[in-house]
Amino acid sequence: MANITQIVLVVSSKNPKPDLLMLDKQLAFSEFLGIQSLIVFNKIDLDKEEQFKKIKRIYENIGYTVIETQAKERKGIEILRESLKNNINAFSGNSGVGKSTLINSIFGKDITLEGEISKKNKKGKNTTTAIQLYKIDENTYIADTPGFSTFDITEIPSQNLYQYFKEFKEKEKDCKFIGCTHIKEQNCGIKQAVKVGKIAKERYNRFCKIYQELKQKEERKKW
Repeated sequence: MANITQIVLVVSSKNPKPDLLMLDKQLAFSEFLGIQSLIVFNKIDLDKEEQFKKIKRIYENIGYTVIETQAKERKGIEILRESLKNNINAFSGNSGVGKSTLINSIFGKDITLEGEISKKNKKGKNTTTAIQLYKIDENTYIADTPGFSTFDITEIPSQNLYQYFKEFKEKEKDCKFIGCTHIKEQNCGIKQAVKVGKIAKERYNRFCKIYQELKQKEERKKW
């Protein structure tokens, strides 16, 4: 899609479980494209232990806006609607996280098909098969995109990945060596920030996993 000004990354608190590796890939890609990101934790009522609150704090500490919603009960919908104003918003996320239900709640009527969750594997069944654009007001639009189970960010070179993890950039200056990959090197500013709790270890571990995925794909291209 062209002309998107904000991407709304929808994560389910449960059924399906939150895919934070996918979320971090999408956030990195949004930073790469220079598009503003908004995170929505949907189905918070299903998370009886409220594990999502710990996750929410991590992303809020980085500087992202995180909104809690229960789409079917319309909880958090007005806050979400306000955050969409004056933007062309693309809703993105795994199948079954509730993107279409959220959009229906925003409009107060059924304008998109709502998916089901497989009872066998708790994964979503995709109901949106093409991008649909909906108008809220003169300057605000929503695009509902098909759900997915994988997300590829190979446009980002592995050595540049850290630049698109917002909280990493300011720590890179503390690295001893030029060209530090922030993976195995000693005296790495980013690794030190993880050690002292200034960068969430979970985020750093996912960064390492995404880095290795990109590195492997780059190596395969050379063959």
